[in-house]
Amino acid sequence: MSVSSVIEQPLDLIRASLDERVLIKMKADRELRGTLHAYDQHLNMVLGNVEETINEIVVNDNTNEQTVKTTKRKIGMLFLRGDGVILVSPPLRTK
Repeated sequence: MSVSSVIEQPLDLIRASLDERVLIKMKADRELRGTLHAYDQHLNMVLGNVEETINEIVVNDNTNEQTVKTTKRKIGMLFLRGDGVILVSPPLRTK
């Protein structure tokens, strides 16, 4: 049975990704990659083994040159509030 045959509603895609690695894009240029342990209808989530990536645009005061500063950190367990979620991507599935 293919994944698309069991997905009827948007949250079904997230349910199919339980206990698997997911990519979550957040407001303020943040990305989270981690194992999805739980979620609710508001997209609040509990993630484990998380890597957070923050991209910031830094402007040099002298030259007005813009550069992107990337900061990464690892978090063992994280509760994510759903109001900042922009995108949830399930893991790549191969046949």
